[in-house]
Amino acid sequence: MTKAQKFFEDIKDKKVAFIGVGVSHTSLIKMFLSKGIKTVVCDKTPYEDFDENLYVELKAKGAEFSFGANYLDAIFDCDIVFRTPGMYYNNDVLTRARQEGIIVTSEMEVFFDLCPCKIYAVTGSDGKTTTTTIISEFLKAQGKRVHKGGNIGKALLPMVEMISENDVAVVELSSFQLISMRKSPDVAVVTNISPNHLDVHGTMEEYINAKCNILNHQNAFSKAVLNTDNEGSISLAPLVRGQLVQFSLSGKQPKVGSYLDENGMLVYKKDDKIFPIIDKSEIKIPGMHNVDNYLTAISAVWGDVSIENIVKVAKTFGGVEHRIEFVREIDGVKWYNDSIATSPTRVMAGLRAFNRKIIMIAGGYDKKIPFEPMAAPVNEFVKILILMGATADKIEKAVTECEEYKTSGLKIVRVNSMEEAVNTAKRLAREGDVVSLSPACAAFDLYKNFEYRGRHFKQLVNEL
Repeated sequence: MTKAQKFFEDIKDKKVAFIGVGVSHTSLIKMFLSKGIKTVVCDKTPYEDFDENLYVELKAKGAEFSFGANYLDAIFDCDIVFRTPGMYYNNDVLTRARQEGIIVTSEMEVFFDLCPCKIYAVTGSDGKTTTTTIISEFLKAQGKRVHKGGNIGKALLPMVEMISENDVAVVELSSFQLISMRKSPDVAVVTNISPNHLDVHGTMEEYINAKCNILNHQNAFSKAVLNTDNEGSISLAPLVRGQLVQFSLSGKQPKVGSYLDENGMLVYKKDDKIFPIIDKSEIKIPGMHNVDNYLTAISAVWGDVSIENIVKVAKTFGGVEHRIEFVREIDGVKWYNDSIATSPTRVMAGLRAFNRKIIMIAGGYDKKIPFEPMAAPVNEFVKILILMGATADKIEKAVTECEEYKTSGLKIVRVNSMEEAVNTAKRLAREGDVVSLSPACAAFDLYKNFEYRGRHFKQLVNEL
């Protein structure tokens, strides 16, 4: 009997609650129901607004439901609770549940406990998804059977019984997932650490401590990949138990790891030997931040993937949806969807990818992070700033109070919706311009998440 089979056998008589029916939980709920485990679906959506087809399907398979304002009450009648990744671990209700002896866990926590194969995991404030995807593309090119999940793509726990020890899992982990994890991956990557999600974590200290869990439980045979150029990432070096590998976009030579040399070549250094890999100009996806993502991924897979396969992926991989994603060209104006740019640091990286002043659509939900760090780059790289959402005032204040604003010639326009933003950009754009949705904020004020926002933006642009 495998570890996974034993786990499901041990809980077959337990009652399990799932909080939230998002991407990761839908397939998980179906799997638990298929095993005959008593399952309660808890969702704050009112019954009348819940997906009717999904309700009928899950009900027919034996699920119980708890909807609306008091949806969490049902967890106190359960033995095990799976929280959705977006639900804060130190939430008052979950804390009370743990105090009453109820097991509170998550899909990723259980997957890490049961997974039989090598795990690569990526966390950081920015660059997680693209780096995770590049790592998985590298390993696929090497002929590995790859399971990609976590904060990206699908839930992995429902397929854990089908994963063999020769496969590899590549996962993206957010601070919300890491905060309660007590197991670390074989290869841990910390892309960077800058202020993010402080609306939930409250303090930078808690945010950083959550990220540390990707390293805290590694052993001597593990690998940790840290960013030499980012103080938040490299400051975690004393926590590394196994092999420390670094990467640097600024050209700093690590003892072991990848860096960009003075000739624009991505290289890897080990045992004082330099291995040239690829010139930055040959990487298909644009922007220096993507060169950074490649350096990160190379350090993660070095020794497992050949230089030949690294080069093949770099020359052909077209990027990830919502990350400086080219939408279309209309009347000589190029439109890009960078909806993933939910923080100032993401916006700054994106602005430098275009090599010209652009028209930028920004604003959204307030995560309580400062916009001052992006004020100077916005004044330098943006000609027209179209602002919307709950943070419009804060962004305008940061940008206009910046010293560079006086001489920038930046024009600021306020709008009330994505429709108005797109139409305004269309009216103001001239041949040769670039328009980018680069929000610098989460989407929750108007959308379910950044993906819904990005797809709505693309729909509106394609309808122009």
